[in-house]
Amino acid sequence: MPRRTIDIITMGCSKNLVDSERLIQMLNTAGFEARHDPDTLQADYVVINTCGFIGDAKEESINTILQCCEAKNKGRVGKVFVMGCLSERYRNELPAEIPEVDRWYGKFDWTSLVRDISNDYSVDATYERHITSPGHHAYIKISEGCNRFCAFCAIPLITGRHHSRTIEDIVGEVTSLVQKGVTEFNIIAQDLSSYGLDIYGEKRLAQLVENLAQINGIKRIRLHYAYPSDFPYEVLDVMNKYPNVCKYLDIALQHISDPVLKNMRRHISSAETLSLLQHIRQVVPGIHIRTTLMVGFPGEGEKEFEELLEFVKTQRFERMGAFAYCEEDDTYAAKNFKDEITAETKKNRLDRVMALQESIALEHNQSKVGKVFEVVIDSADEKYFIGRTEFDSPEVDPEVLIERNTTDSELLIGKYYNVRITRAFPFELFGIVENNL
Repeated sequence: MPRRTIDIITMGCSKNLVDSERLIQMLNTAGFEARHDPDTLQADYVVINTCGFIGDAKEESINTILQCCEAKNKGRVGKVFVMGCLSERYRNELPAEIPEVDRWYGKFDWTSLVRDISNDYSVDATYERHITSPGHHAYIKISEGCNRFCAFCAIPLITGRHHSRTIEDIVGEVTSLVQKGVTEFNIIAQDLSSYGLDIYGEKRLAQLVENLAQINGIKRIRLHYAYPSDFPYEVLDVMNKYPNVCKYLDIALQHISDPVLKNMRRHISSAETLSLLQHIRQVVPGIHIRTTLMVGFPGEGEKEFEELLEFVKTQRFERMGAFAYCEEDDTYAAKNFKDEITAETKKNRLDRVMALQESIALEHNQSKVGKVFEVVIDSADEKYFIGRTEFDSPEVDPEVLIERNTTDSELLIGKYYNVRITRAFPFELFGIVENNL
């Protein structure tokens, strides 16, 4: 008897991807054939793991649900299930609005999905996963939730209070993945800075990273989504101590103007932000900082926006993204501020800050020309081998392209090579292989 098939579509961030990978593992163990993000929907079931962070992400999730329901109506899909952040937040409203969906699950009760369609399967509570990314790198989610309650953010309303996994649990998961061939780990959480506070009574990010760095076989550890207030400075010393801890930090700053930071409820001032950045760069020379900024938040006049532009110009972030403020239901900002800045003004400001960052990114990349970097190969197409340096996280950062006709042999996916950079563009590098590692 052929196995029943399930197509799983993941929306939003890498934290959602981890949940989808756990679901795939459970389904495969229960005897299903699960596919992730297939090019064509054709299955007994389809599961959409939704994102509910900002307006655009919510709209994309809704559109995907509707497309899957249409596929169901045409007979290409048997049943449609929805899980994740969007359904967690609007689980009382969505079933009435989209009755074609067969079952709704939230952010944390999705494990019951496996029980619901497989009566004889007992869901395993461990973090066993089917890695959907190339087999040499994986995301490790070390905590859920957030206690910060920034004015614009709905995440705490969706995920609840911050709660950490134990160091032993995380080390066990990573050790298991190393044994399966994973060499690069991107450590993720809504708030890395608070890791450990809830279960140990103190911040333990540095201890966690140090324990992971000592696991034999790990080539890279990269940190994503630190919070600037109450930053765990000790982790910088760990970066310097262990060569397999990448000199890379993803830390969302959002803004630099004091009035805007206050309205955002970021719990940090402009002066404290500048001091933090100076300290990070002094302690870890050569570090690449990735940040996210927001334009158009209530209270951002032309003066405050010009302050933000000057901040970007002087800080010269190696990696930066930005987005325009979008009012989210039930947040502090939605209840206490009027969203009076026009969409046209927001777009203009977003375009200006990203144009400035593009020129900075180009200069950073041009400074790498002629230098040799260790590059891991992620994939290949007909013309190029495609890889990344330690300063580049999957999906969001520049890639290194190596023309296939410049190498004497085929490069292997997941292997590391010395690559000399020959050309640079704002968001990609070109190089040639020198000596194999």
